[in-house]
Amino acid sequence: MRNDRTEKAESANEPKTESPASASRAAEPARSGVSRRAFLGSCARTVGAATAAGLMGLSRGSGGRLGAAPATERPRDANDEPRGSEGGNADRREHEARWYSRGENGDVRCELCPRDCVIRVSERGACRVRENRGGTLYSLVYGRPAMIQADPVERAPFFHVEPGSRMLAVATAGCPLQCSFCEVWDIALVDPEEIHSYDALPEAVVEQAEDIGASAVSYAFGEPIAFSEYVLDTARIARKRGLLNLLHTSGYFAEQPLGEILEYIDAVNIDLKAFDDKLYRQYVGGNLEPVLRTMRAVRALGIHLEITNLVIPTVNDDPAVVRAMCRWIRDELGADVPVHFARFYPLYKLANLPPTPVTTLDTARTIALEEGLEHVYVARVTGHEGENTFCPACGSTVIKRLGFVIEEMNITDGACAACGRRIRGLWG
Repeated sequence: MRNDRTEKAESANEPKTESPASASRAAEPARSGVSRRAFLGSCARTVGAATAAGLMGLSRGSGGRLGAAPATERPRDANDEPRGSEGGNADRREHEARWYSRGENGDVRCELCPRDCVIRVSERGACRVRENRGGTLYSLVYGRPAMIQADPVERAPFFHVEPGSRMLAVATAGCPLQCSFCEVWDIALVDPEEIHSYDALPEAVVEQAEDIGASAVSYAFGEPIAFSEYVLDTARIARKRGLLNLLHTSGYFAEQPLGEILEYIDAVNIDLKAFDDKLYRQYVGGNLEPVLRTMRAVRALGIHLEITNLVIPTVNDDPAVVRAMCRWIRDELGADVPVHFARFYPLYKLANLPPTPVTTLDTARTIALEEGLEHVYVARVTGHEGENTFCPACGSTVIKRLGFVIEEMNITDGACAACGRRIRGLWG
């Protein structure tokens, strides 16, 4: 039993999605006057050098499908399945996907997310990182993170999971959605060949987390759905080693893979991008209902849940919609679910919009509190009162934060030190 520990994209509402290579691999560059190739090269030289290359024990791949260094094979876990198991395909270039079925003429149906892509031979799914080779579906990013770095757990953001601790965050290329406001489009919305990657099988990731004193492995900053096999195998090992597994995701999972992965996950942060199906179709390229279903499943399993809502001016900042969303969270998930209202900054296809006014975030937070949500945060406004955790019973400051820094902790055994009210979370 666990402890409380702007362009229209293709709708994902149809049961089948044909995915020719030209459609599945296309990712429009940001409107910045800088080419994607130049931007990615810059990212690889700066951010990449400061993250993965700085971690011991990880070797650098070429970033190309045929140039990645082969990995060594580890002993198979007793619970590993033949399909998609690590022992069966030691080289990440040949790692069979786990959730798919075979059809006629070599076609395969990917069953990982609600897009339900039907992928022809030599083509890829909408996520760009799952390829049909001769009737077998392969993951192209297993053991090939585009980012691996140490961070405070608050950056995920998880505000109710061992505050002040560190996590090792891992992300690969790929995403089944097409968010117009994607903050990591240079990782998530490109082919794996377009970016530098690093060789790190699950065992290496967990060992690195232990070496740096992290308390958790976090699958975040890209879209973990795209590298679900990698998440699953890494999470199994991390669980055995006593580390937490943290998942920050869009929540756009199909039910079976979600259930299998959640068995090894301790906390989930869901990006609830809007509370309107039309907006999801227009700006995200998906549907709202699968995300709501994922959140219900997480809560039903007793896994710690937090929600992030990126508030975008003129897109999803309608107070009436925000109020409806907060009511749904309260009624369906519980008033004690932490909600983060995050500030939007212009980028990718919405670079023409202004940053979110702080007053808009204040309004959203006020609405959430009025609707009975107990833990409502304002993200990306350093020094804002909404960074702090307050006791819903006595109003005292339980955790005082400045950005990602914990300045004060007034919580004892998961309860408010002032009045003893239990605060939902994983407090170590």
